[in-house]
Amino acid sequence: MGKLGPKELSAVIRCIEGGDSILVPPRPGFDSGVHRIDHDLCLVISTDPCVGVPRRWFGWLLINYTASDVAVFGVRPQFCTVNLIGPLRTPTRVFETVMRRTCQATEELGMQIVTGHTGTYEGLRDLVGVCTAYGLAPFKDIITPAGARPGDRILCTKHIGLETIATFSQMRTSLAGKLFGKSEAARISQQFRFQSCVKEALAISKIPGVHAMHDVAEGGLVSALNEMAEASKMGFSLDFASLPFPSEVDLIVRHFRLSKNELLSMSSTGTLVAALDPHDERRVLRRLSELKISSCIVGTFSRERKRRVRNKLGESAFPDRPQDPFGKICR
Repeated sequence: MGKLGPKELSAVIRCIEGGDSILVPPRPGFDSGVHRIDHDLCLVISTDPCVGVPRRWFGWLLINYTASDVAVFGVRPQFCTVNLIGPLRTPTRVFETVMRRTCQATEELGMQIVTGHTGTYEGLRDLVGVCTAYGLAPFKDIITPAGARPGDRILCTKHIGLETIATFSQMRTSLAGKLFGKSEAARISQQFRFQSCVKEALAISKIPGVHAMHDVAEGGLVSALNEMAEASKMGFSLDFASLPFPSEVDLIVRHFRLSKNELLSMSSTGTLVAALDPHDERRVLRRLSELKISSCIVGTFSRERKRRVRNKLGESAFPDRPQDPFGKICR
């Protein structure tokens, strides 16, 4: 379920021919592409599907999934296209409701919908949305996942696993009530706005010491950090004790008997990891605090290509492939 792994994705990407104006072509770990429009002016583009989420969140998530991918390149998402397709006999009111909430989301971000497509088709069992977002910026202002440098601190915002526990509380109400308590499960199930990192990504991208950013979505930290390290040709050391897991994640881990790999691979859309110069660490943390966004330092990038995670018992190899437990927990 979800996006292909690096090996499988690379096989697909090899089918694509490049071009002189494509400055950042399709690559594993890069959720946006960049192509030159004129001289130094570039277009940063990302596209994402939205499917299987609660209907009342659908339009907001459809926009913010993709807008976040543009924002982590340090560029404000300005325009987008929206496709909504559903099963045969999907009522028009369903499309209208989703589109109204989609438009509310674009207004919040100062984006405009340019075009799109809406229709019903055989073979579909649920509503599917696809959003393509894009923004303009000089090439010098663009940040990519390949920018991490030796000694850069690894920043993590918000909590890890929030997406998973919110969806779990929505989809498996009875079990969530038993594990978290009914009132807490109900509260968590109504949260969804944390699944965007547009605001914080744009804010800290203006600080020169922020060298790379990545959204912690499918595959969790395992995907995000491995992709940043691979793109930057770096290694890293992660401090497990400093990772910001909410208490509900601990309950999920015990109930489903999750491995450390599964815990580190937990889907956390809206959580942001960034590589930042140690000299700018306080400035970045202060800026995030002003935005009322929790953040902490969880590790360091290194020239040595090894990827390690340390805990009370010592160091071990960081997982090389994600084992996201989202399907096990939420289905």
